[in-house]
Amino acid sequence: MLKKYAIVGVGGRAEFFYGAIASEYRKTSELVAFCDNNQTRQNYANRLLKEKYDHQEIPTYSNLHFDQMIEVEKPDVVIVTSIDRTHHHYIIRALELGCDVITEKPITVDEEKANKIKQAVEQSNNKVRVAFNYRYAPHNTKVRELLADGVIGKVFSVHFEWALDTQHGADYFRRWHRNKINSGGLLVHKSTHHFDLVNFWLNTQPETVYAAGGLRFYGKENAEERGVDAFYHRAHDSEAAKDDRFAISLADNDHLKAMYLDAEHEDGYFRDQSVFGDGIDIEDTLGVLVTYKDKTILTYSLNAYLPWEGFNVAFNGSKGRIELTVKERSYVNSGGEKSEEGQAEQTTLRVLPMFDAPYEVSIEEAIGGHGGGDAALLAHLFGEEKNDPYQRSANHIDGIQSIMTGIAANHSLKTGLPVPSIVNRFT
Repeated sequence: MLKKYAIVGVGGRAEFFYGAIASEYRKTSELVAFCDNNQTRQNYANRLLKEKYDHQEIPTYSNLHFDQMIEVEKPDVVIVTSIDRTHHHYIIRALELGCDVITEKPITVDEEKANKIKQAVEQSNNKVRVAFNYRYAPHNTKVRELLADGVIGKVFSVHFEWALDTQHGADYFRRWHRNKINSGGLLVHKSTHHFDLVNFWLNTQPETVYAAGGLRFYGKENAEERGVDAFYHRAHDSEAAKDDRFAISLADNDHLKAMYLDAEHEDGYFRDQSVFGDGIDIEDTLGVLVTYKDKTILTYSLNAYLPWEGFNVAFNGSKGRIELTVKERSYVNSGGEKSEEGQAEQTTLRVLPMFDAPYEVSIEEAIGGHGGGDAALLAHLFGEEKNDPYQRSANHIDGIQSIMTGIAANHSLKTGLPVPSIVNRFT
């Protein structure tokens, strides 16, 4: 019997899910409805279903008619890919109406909403899964295996550096993510991946968080200090934007044009705002120090304007050190094929034993987005259920634990003080 899925929020991330259901997973899954606040965007999603995936169009519903969609279409699972600050609303209502939920990360953006989700799960008979694709990347899975096998003994410290380049990193400052009320800032929206990986790798939870950082590169004030004197609100139809290497042209990309430019008359959302404009209240330069319940310490940095895309992570233990470096393909959300988003171009995993020669660890080759994790995640979500020895499936508690590190870090940014991790309330 096919499992039925409805998707709420048909922006840039939605096709990752509905495209898979409409193609590789037709034998196990069925799309029954789209739901969004923008009808033009829903019509375009249906056009993609028909023209790209040779799939029939499906019913569309306004976000105001979410309950009606559940009643009429009777999905087994609701997939939530709406703007981050609305995730909790659809997760909770779907649970109340008897559906399971798959949600994009982050599960939500603040402690109050996280607590409401936890309560809703506890009061229902249904489940929430968080789509942490990076858990499924072969190199990240291999790190978990090495650490679990005790290859470097007990881990005492982790150094984790994430680099967002001037294409992908800049994109967060063009979109709704540029406002913390919508996304929680990069410490929640983006770093939820990274804090989840540390929790996943070490099988522990954060205890105390300290953070420093700010908006150092993007934003009008920073640009003015560098001598920029030509500004614009959005790139479309702007002469000033033509000379800005950080501008994006929606009209020159058929997909972005159809999804955003042609749809903006309905909701007034501009996908191409200037990264050097006013009104940005998220940070682009961040450092975080975390202590965990098992006394491991994490030093973490995130910068959103670098010449390369990817990450370095090192684990220091009682028997040696593990180093992983991953260079990823640069991309703009929905600016190309989904398989290109976060695609690993170069990966090196090394073990440095305390008293023996260092050696490289071979990694299963995987193609596709997010280091090859996308395809494996989709198979786990929509394929036949199989036992996973690495326990990569993430539930609502995993999702909440990951964002609580970022939320505590946001509190620390405000106060300048260490913050006891709020995650203790959600274990």
